[in-house]
Amino acid sequence: MRGEGRGDKVATMDWQAWLERIDPRRWRARHPVVAVVRLYGVISPTGTPLRSALNLAEVAGAIEQAFKLRGVTAVALAVNSPGGSPVQAALIHDRIRLLADEKALPVHVFCEDVAASGGYWIACAGDEIFADASSIVGSIGVISAGFGFEDLIRKLGIERRLHTSGERKSFLDPFRPENEQDVKRLTALQKEIHADFKRHVRERRGERLKSSDRKLFSGEFWTGRSALELGLIDGLGDLKSVLRQKYGDKVRLRLVGARRSWLRRRLGFTDSAGTLAGEAGHGLIAAVEERAHWQRYGL
Repeated sequence: MRGEGRGDKVATMDWQAWLERIDPRRWRARHPVVAVVRLYGVISPTGTPLRSALNLAEVAGAIEQAFKLRGVTAVALAVNSPGGSPVQAALIHDRIRLLADEKALPVHVFCEDVAASGGYWIACAGDEIFADASSIVGSIGVISAGFGFEDLIRKLGIERRLHTSGERKSFLDPFRPENEQDVKRLTALQKEIHADFKRHVRERRGERLKSSDRKLFSGEFWTGRSALELGLIDGLGDLKSVLRQKYGDKVRLRLVGARRSWLRRRLGFTDSAGTLAGEAGHGLIAAVEERAHWQRYGL
């Protein structure tokens, strides 16, 4: 009987040891988990079937999932954006910081080809920002571009008919000559947005900034190496190497994001509504605009 008792006791102890060995808490202690979210593209409130867009609606799910990932130690953001909508950039940034504070998780940002203008606004969500030595970083400013078609429609014999209630409703109408008052109003709006951008960078980077406001906030952009000297980023390095240095060689990188359908993966479609034929004209214009965003930085 005593022998059977000892056997039961040994078996119980072995079972407990086995449970301890497979305890996920111990596994997580040995293998830190970092959730990775890719934030790629021109920042815009909407996309087209041929052009994805970076906005809160598109990435909110992935961001939420990253911070809720079981056993997550930190969140890493791979940012590759030439900018775009300041509102969407701010919304994405604020959602990241809200979750980071709620979950008490560090956020590491890695700039890829470009993190400029609104792309840098988002990058400031990181507790630390890293980039490649040749990455393009900065462009802390505001830009507005458009076209004037008044001479073209005159040559084509087209009469412009515009009826408004409110003297400023035809603001910056591209089919009419540029109005001096409209330009002054646009300039005032840009100054307000630029002031918000500068305030945002100062709040997030603080004493790490190492140059004058005149230089940092001129709209100029720099390579990653120069951005490090200016205090716009904290270090040079790629995502995998830096995270291994921080969390060890056994760190688990978990890419988080919505899975696209086979057709979207093959053709680059987004979930935007509408048929390809119906969106062809809009998609072409959007593609030209997107290309202009990237070419501004030599890409």
